[in-house]
Amino acid sequence: MTRLTIDDVYQHIRGVCFKTGPPGTVGAETEWFVVDTADPAAHVPAGRVRALVSGAGPPAAGSRITYEPGGQLELSSAPFRGLGALHTALGRDIAHVRDALAPDGLALAGHGVDPVRRPRFQADHPRYSCMRDYFRAGGFPDAGLAMMCSTASVQVNLDIGADDPDAARRWRLAHALGPVLIAAFANSPMRAGRDTGMRSSRQGIWTELDPCRTLPVLRDGTDGDPAEAWTRYALDARVMLVHTPDGAWVPDPGMSFREWLDKGEPGEDDLAYHLSTLFPPVRPRGWLELRMIDAPPGRYWPVPVAVATALLDDPAASRAAEAAAEPVARRWARAARCGLSDPPLAAAARACFAAALDALPRLGGSGLVPLVEEYARRYVERGRSPADDAPSRPLSEEEQTWPR
Repeated sequence: MTRLTIDDVYQHIRGVCFKTGPPGTVGAETEWFVVDTADPAAHVPAGRVRALVSGAGPPAAGSRITYEPGGQLELSSAPFRGLGALHTALGRDIAHVRDALAPDGLALAGHGVDPVRRPRFQADHPRYSCMRDYFRAGGFPDAGLAMMCSTASVQVNLDIGADDPDAARRWRLAHALGPVLIAAFANSPMRAGRDTGMRSSRQGIWTELDPCRTLPVLRDGTDGDPAEAWTRYALDARVMLVHTPDGAWVPDPGMSFREWLDKGEPGEDDLAYHLSTLFPPVRPRGWLELRMIDAPPGRYWPVPVAVATALLDDPAASRAAEAAAEPVARRWARAARCGLSDPPLAAAARACFAAALDALPRLGGSGLVPLVEEYARRYVERGRSPADDAPSRPLSEEEQTWPR
């Protein structure tokens, strides 16, 4: 195996993580808690869910189904050219899973953090056991277990950009929009049965976690080379685990990736794996992953996908988003705690939603306009997010149901 140098790391990140090309492709990953409708406070065994979903056969539109360590179910779409195709395909596959679970009394629930149940580790892959051990060794046992077992999100995947200048612009805008998206879609005020005092407890958990791998890459708002910034971030981050040649998994070897390079040990596969263990809110993987959005109530999963895509992909909406988001680009903590009760974040969210609604028809997303408008009226225009819904007022069955 060829050993890496720092120059090799730079080349990999420029050539793979920041591979440019004409924008227009969109994908999404939706995470869900599986609950027993007869006893929502009960933990549902992961094996029971896997058996039901497997028995229903693969989703027709090709979404990949995986499971998080606490049993959360994730559907990851294929990349699509346009929002309309993505919405139709992923909506069909979510309904497929929902229908597979319903006869056994199970349902999909959209929350950023499990509001009732305490974390329960249900994973059997050594990667997750090593991850748990790493967070324990690093002094983050509670936040690490909560992140793995009690959080869920909607992740939006968008192209890097047409060329290097466009990639740098989109990188900066994605970071600037982070606080706006956290605040507008905050949906985790409760954790293990208690009010946390935050609109997005999920973002709070990520903030408590290992800062070398969870803080934003771009934190000071400065312009710069995105590939350079991501390379430095990756080199300085601690190695979470090592997969040895004899097949063993070793957690927390106690060094940064830069220090591991100095030992002359890691190869390109080790670099790729290391990058997969870094979890900033904007992560480049040959596309941009926007990872800061709480899983919304079931009906509204398409809204953050539509809004984020419109704001990054439509030129007019991007210009409006840049102007609206720049004044609040550093309000990550404020967004998690206050949501849209923070006036500057509320003003930015209103401007961004207006720009997105104007852009959606130009992006083939006309069919999503009514749902985005509904969300804007219910929440954004009133300075609220789903976290502000009274616990005694859950969405009705009709409201929970996504278009099919």
